[in-house]
Amino acid sequence: MDILGFLKREFSFISGNYRILIISWMIMDLAMEMPVPNFQYYVQALGGTGMALGIIGAANFLAMAAVAFPGGYLADKYGRRWLITTMTFGLAFSYVFFALAPSWHFILIGTILQGLCLIYQPALFAMVQDSLPPERRGVGFSLVQMIHGTFNTPGPIIAGLLLLRFGLVDSMRIVYVIVIILYLTAAVWRLRLKETIKSGDPIRFSHFVSSYPQAIRECYINVWKVVPRSVLWLLSVQILFMFSNALINVINAIYARDVLGIPEELWWLTFIPLLVTMMIASFPVGKLIDRIGAKIPLTLGPLTLMSALLIFVNGNFYTVMVAMALLSLVFLLVMSSGMTLTAQLVEPENRGKVRGFLNFAGYIATGFGMLLGNFLYNQMPQLPFYLTIVLTVPMILIIVFRVHTYENMG
Repeated sequence: MDILGFLKREFSFISGNYRILIISWMIMDLAMEMPVPNFQYYVQALGGTGMALGIIGAANFLAMAAVAFPGGYLADKYGRRWLITTMTFGLAFSYVFFALAPSWHFILIGTILQGLCLIYQPALFAMVQDSLPPERRGVGFSLVQMIHGTFNTPGPIIAGLLLLRFGLVDSMRIVYVIVIILYLTAAVWRLRLKETIKSGDPIRFSHFVSSYPQAIRECYINVWKVVPRSVLWLLSVQILFMFSNALINVINAIYARDVLGIPEELWWLTFIPLLVTMMIASFPVGKLIDRIGAKIPLTLGPLTLMSALLIFVNGNFYTVMVAMALLSLVFLLVMSSGMTLTAQLVEPENRGKVRGFLNFAGYIATGFGMLLGNFLYNQMPQLPFYLTIVLTVPMILIIVFRVHTYENMG
């Protein structure tokens, strides 16, 4: 068999903007996962006890929600490139607040700025959809997740070694300096992107304010006059998924330390099976979606989430590692299937607006989920996990009975 010829045919779609974005993600992913394992401990070390984690998480996602509508509208009306390149620089500089924070309040400020800079997310997802051929979307979206898993994997290891060498606070400051440097490198690389939407008018800062009422009309009202109803049901599943994840992600490290007895200095090790699984499973999941369609893999997502949380909630160090690996599979199934179905059902000129709607509703749900998860944890540590398990039931029912493929819609 001509292996090189097969690989060339299989991955010939990796070119142009898609290749530029892939390389930029490789650079960013080297640092993206570094702060995550010890972030909750870092906030507490800077005085952020009680509801601080919930407040930080809610503030981040409410800031992202505030810019979701103009982000999607501006991406479709004025183009993708300017938003992506400019806001990647802003995202890099927002981490200065994390690196120099004398108290958790500075992390709160940096988090809000970070959320506002992510106005470029609808443009980013729309550009990926614009750049992939229809028959390669499942593989293309899963390849993004595989790259995230592959290049994220060294992050927890580096963070763990720095923690052992420098202690919690100093190691986290070093980590955030690395994040700043690599994000700036990716921002410079993204200047190579080519615009995929032709527009006669260049985008200006005034458009961020002046476009807001029109953006709300386009993303919240007008777009649903032309987009299939199945898309709205699909988005409701994704929003429920984001809310459910928020319930547990805001306190999982604290729960592991204080309830399951996993030492703080070992928690980062549980991220390794998560990221390795994502790296290994991404391509097979993408091929599965392209071969049998997105609905069955999408249905498997909530079922796997239920299994993972049942293992996690009463687990030990080793079973938690298994649960984390399953959680990465959940993310792959839901995200890759959801993006494939959205690209299939939504025309290019509406993809940014649909993504803006999903981001707005999903970020509000995530912010509320983080506050609620932190609150429920303080009442009974297992409650956020039990509520998430219950929420998998409506997700499955909506997917089975309300989410339809293009072929099934006729």
